[in-house]
Amino acid sequence: MKSTDAKYPIAEKKPKKLVKHGDVRVDNYFWMRLSDEQKLAPVKDAHTQKVINYLEAENDYHDKITAYNKNFEEELFLEMKGRIKEDDATVPYKDNGYFYITRYEKGKQYPIYSRKKEHLEAEEQIMFDVNQMSKGYEYYKLGGLNISPNNKLAVFATDTVSRRQYFLRIKNLETGEIYKDIIDNTTGGSVWANDNKTIFYTKKNPVTLRSEKIYRHVLGTPTSEDVEVYHEKDETFGTYVTISKSKKYIIIGSYSTTSTEAQFLEADNPTGEFKILQPRVKDLEYNVEHYKENFYLLTNKDKATNFKLMKTPVTKTTLENWIDVIPHREDTLLEDFSIFKEYLVLEERSNGLNKVRIKRWDNKEDYYLPFNEETYSVGVYGNPEFDTDIIRYSYNSFTTPSSIIDFNMNDKTKDIKKEQEVLGGKFKKENYISKRVWAPARDGKKVAISLVYHKDTQLNENTPLLQYAYGSYGYTIPDSFSTTRLSLLDRGFVYALAHIRGSEYLGRNWYEDGKMLNKKNTFTDFIDCSKYLIANKYTSSKHLYAMGGSAGGLLMGAITNINPDLYNGIIAAVPFVDVISTMLDDSIPLTTGEYDEWGNPNDKEFYDYIKSYSPYDQVDSKAYPNMLVTTGFHDSQVQYWEPAKWVAKLRELKTDDNLLLLRTNMGAGHGGASGRFEALKETAKDYTFILALENKLED
Repeated sequence: MKSTDAKYPIAEKKPKKLVKHGDVRVDNYFWMRLSDEQKLAPVKDAHTQKVINYLEAENDYHDKITAYNKNFEEELFLEMKGRIKEDDATVPYKDNGYFYITRYEKGKQYPIYSRKKEHLEAEEQIMFDVNQMSKGYEYYKLGGLNISPNNKLAVFATDTVSRRQYFLRIKNLETGEIYKDIIDNTTGGSVWANDNKTIFYTKKNPVTLRSEKIYRHVLGTPTSEDVEVYHEKDETFGTYVTISKSKKYIIIGSYSTTSTEAQFLEADNPTGEFKILQPRVKDLEYNVEHYKENFYLLTNKDKATNFKLMKTPVTKTTLENWIDVIPHREDTLLEDFSIFKEYLVLEERSNGLNKVRIKRWDNKEDYYLPFNEETYSVGVYGNPEFDTDIIRYSYNSFTTPSSIIDFNMNDKTKDIKKEQEVLGGKFKKENYISKRVWAPARDGKKVAISLVYHKDTQLNENTPLLQYAYGSYGYTIPDSFSTTRLSLLDRGFVYALAHIRGSEYLGRNWYEDGKMLNKKNTFTDFIDCSKYLIANKYTSSKHLYAMGGSAGGLLMGAITNINPDLYNGIIAAVPFVDVISTMLDDSIPLTTGEYDEWGNPNDKEFYDYIKSYSPYDQVDSKAYPNMLVTTGFHDSQVQYWEPAKWVAKLRELKTDDNLLLLRTNMGAGHGGASGRFEALKETAKDYTFILALENKLED
């Protein structure tokens, strides 16, 4: 980066003592925290304005430091935008007599949702044009589209702040009228009963944002008269409502990280009483679907660590009645299942790779779909129809653009409905190499790293490499195609995705070994992958960059405290870095539901362990790599003050002259900007940061 006279802001220090278990921590930057009311107030009080002024001063410093790169950043944005088919559309899917389509028009930021009756040649009916709906908003998100059984009405959800607190409204698709019914502070999801006038929806706690209550609303009645049908009182659980694919049962689910519970009600009887399927039991998880006279359950019952499929009669649903359909396997994680009239479809993961298994109910056939690449991603989705031989799935890899494929489970033919177009005339699949290597972790485990790079890139200690990971909540980042990533690969970068513990890449135990009191395995796995890549001449510490977001941002904070010398640059997006303070404050959104992931620091054993890796608490007087930290002012998942305080403390203590930049999107939350082009601009900023560090740019 070019030198500049710009001076970074120095945050005021206002020491606040925090005492727990006899341990005293001093937080000099606790004052940066604002409540939602303060953030959203039309007139800001002096303290609120002080915090906003600090964040804007950091933004101003970021802009001045990166000013000389603006032309390249714009060039990069246009390059990324140029690969996207702007007037694009999803593959239509059929549901209850209509084909549904989401499409984009050239130059427009937001989607248009439409449908066609019975056949694709029918006249298009535009249900929602989000480009029109979003006018006047800095952030706008439409979600939760849910069509009534008679196809006449649609529930839709909107979020204009980016805190994932959605308003629910109902639109008459025949007349275009949007009804007066407005339901606030919901998750955005809803379920229609079969009477076409009753909907069930989930309300959030207005302070903690925990999904805690299920309500029933009848069309045309005041929302003040909505009936609370369920209240999840356990603060470590959330709740949701859905409907079975058979459309026969409305299901209320309660969930924590380690336990679940379901209740069911016939969708023809919306005012009836929900019945508990199986009362919650510690460490028992089950997800439910319905088929004929049975419920089917994806569960870890009987210590089935990698899950199995069981069934139980609708009339006898408790634990003692469950019987195996697909037994547990030590080497295969059962991730999901889909039910069709003639077929059962299973989504499995073995040795880190997705597999799709198709099994006839009459047991005449049982086979896997064939996939040939060494690393790839496949997922079954968009299959609302029950009585069909066709299963739709998506397939892509690091080198193969996303394809939507319809597979006939009867005659085993497949129809590629669409392959993602990469415009610009430069992309050729054969120009890129993808492979998987296994890095030894310090405790003897092997950690997979998926790699992709241009065939002309020479692999040596001078090769720039961006290493990415997440490593929490059991979420496994897929080895998927990215058009934006091409801007790095075409400039000589290697991209490495590390499948560290905390994900379920190698099964459920891989997750269990990277959470709670095993959390540090996530961080050391990432570091050991970095050391492997350096030792095997894929790169060197001078050219190694790391990136992660949210819980992956915690990972970035941890590795920079443990091994800052390994990396030339770090991008920490919306990073969860003040772990101990957040997990001690149950008024902060979503905290209580996280105890089973990180541990409850009200217990001293967990307090000591979390504090020992919490990035904010472990900042020390030493040299740190170049760092770009990003956040959103309205983030409900990781509050903006965590990265803001972290940057302030780093500025106070770090001993190096490396760059430290904080960029706060003052109009967005956890997911960043809402428009598709605005999101690309944020990616262009991130990539410009590491490309500039790599000295690829001209002065």
